[in-house]
Amino acid sequence: MSAIEQDEDEPIHHGRRPPRASVGSHRIEEEVFGKAYDPRTVRRIWAFVHPYRHKIYLSVAAVILFTGTQLAIPLIIGNAIDSALVAGGDASLLMRAVGLFAIVVLVNFGASFVQEKQVGEVAEHVLFDMRRAMFDRLQRVSLSFMDKTEVGRLMSRLQGDVNSMQEFLETSVISVGDIVLLGGIIVVLLGLDWQLGLLTLATMPVLFLVRIFWLPPAKRAFWAAHETNSLTAGAMAEGINGVRTIQNLDRQKVNFDLFDDRAYHNLENQLTGSRFAQVMVPIVDTLTGIAMATVVVVGGSLVLNGSLQVGVIVAFLFYIQRFFDPIRSLTMQYSIMQRAMTSGRRIIEVLDLPVAIADKPGAVELTGDMDGSVEFRDVVFGYAPDRPVLRNVSFRVNPGETVALVGPTGSGKTSAMALVHRFYEVQSGAVLVGGHDVRDVTQDSLGRQVAMVLQEPFLFTGTVLENIRYNKADATREEVIEAAKTVGAHDFISRLPDGYDSVLEQRGGNISLGQRQLISFARALVADAKILVLDEATASIDSYTERQIQKALERLLEGRTGLVIAHRLATIRGADRIIVLQNGEKIEEGNHDQLMEQGGLYARLYNMNYASFDDIPDELVAEANARAAST
Repeated sequence: MSAIEQDEDEPIHHGRRPPRASVGSHRIEEEVFGKAYDPRTVRRIWAFVHPYRHKIYLSVAAVILFTGTQLAIPLIIGNAIDSALVAGGDASLLMRAVGLFAIVVLVNFGASFVQEKQVGEVAEHVLFDMRRAMFDRLQRVSLSFMDKTEVGRLMSRLQGDVNSMQEFLETSVISVGDIVLLGGIIVVLLGLDWQLGLLTLATMPVLFLVRIFWLPPAKRAFWAAHETNSLTAGAMAEGINGVRTIQNLDRQKVNFDLFDDRAYHNLENQLTGSRFAQVMVPIVDTLTGIAMATVVVVGGSLVLNGSLQVGVIVAFLFYIQRFFDPIRSLTMQYSIMQRAMTSGRRIIEVLDLPVAIADKPGAVELTGDMDGSVEFRDVVFGYAPDRPVLRNVSFRVNPGETVALVGPTGSGKTSAMALVHRFYEVQSGAVLVGGHDVRDVTQDSLGRQVAMVLQEPFLFTGTVLENIRYNKADATREEVIEAAKTVGAHDFISRLPDGYDSVLEQRGGNISLGQRQLISFARALVADAKILVLDEATASIDSYTERQIQKALERLLEGRTGLVIAHRLATIRGADRIIVLQNGEKIEEGNHDQLMEQGGLYARLYNMNYASFDDIPDELVAEANARAAST
């Protein structure tokens, strides 16, 4: 069944659907971010606007000038009418009014153009700076944060939240103009005729009373709409990224229900927010009609009595028609401000993410002449402090030595390799590279000396050449080709349509998994690091490709320190030493022959030809552990 098909008893009712309980991560909600208006958020966002403040000041001046022309136009029209009536239709007075009107219209156009141009440029530059700052922070945050954060939510912040801030920046200056226009109209109305002005403004208390009751539920509705939109984006990203697994497990219907549940709640909240935003429009329109009717009836009677001029009535009608426009605009812009405040807090949350792994003051640079040794000294580590993955693990890998780590799933092999690259911090003990604690060296130099090849290689959109020299951008084409030949990738690369200039699709989807892995091996070789970490790099490769890589590894590891993780015991038989981990502890250590002589866990598994520890019977592990402990 396709993802959009429904059971016959569950039709889609065009936006109306009874909510259903679904099992999944959709129950995870983001935390409430506090007040609707946060001065701290405004100050932090202003830090991005500050470099362009002169453009903002210019746009504010332009919008005030624009507002002044808006206030002047009804006065010009009213004076022209009164002057023409008093003068008995003097054409010169009328032409003078037309000329003045033309000048005001030109100033109006110029001010509007300057304001739109300046605000648009500032908004785009601030957008650019925000995205750069957020992306830079996300590139440097700890992997522990990335492990527990949905990609969809991060994309929502990088795209949706920043776009909300752009909308706010583009309308905030207009809001200044609306406020000035509103105040200016009140002053002009009272100046033209204070009694009629007060009578006209008598509808204002009704509007403020409505807003007092409208504001609190509107805040909640706007916030809920924004948050459920973020959750829906996260569910969509997860469903797209995992589409292969979804189809493989025939989970399309279940996954559609999970997404549909989030999308339905988002629809409900968006409709609620829209109703709150739209309810003020008819109220404002009604009050506008009442005010205009008041001017026509009361003002008309005053004109008939000769106590008021016709031009004043005309000006009043123009001003009343414009009076509620800024109120309507400010009402609609409140939802924009509400979204912007929420988005601003979420943007700041990303910008303030702690960089758990940072260079300490005075960190040393690892140079190419370091010895390449790796040492674990009583290392204790866990992703959660109360659940250690490694318990007092100690071992040393000598320069140029190849050491393999084996053990059942969850024994801590991959975690140990991640600590070598300092992706995480140890809870106690120390990891040393080249005789230096990894916490005392710069991350850049550590990255240059430690190359990793993972079980699932990640290739970036770009050419084969760019992917191979990803970690060493200055590598020559000849160096890339030589590395590819060494690992056995040159032949298949040469058969690609454009050879080394062939463009790889997202994650290298247009080549096989084995070919992707060979490219990742070539990338590691070009990096020319002193230490090479292979984290189950041959687990997903067919036997033929694995034999190619085994041959390449011999040359790849020449003169380098090697740390190898493998489930297939045959692949690490030639290692100088083998360390066996179980439940985060080191239980055996030695080369293949020594471990076979000990008759412990490694020997039993090798003899039984287990290619993976995942299938080890519990009683076998217990027996082997007991034997290892006794020896």
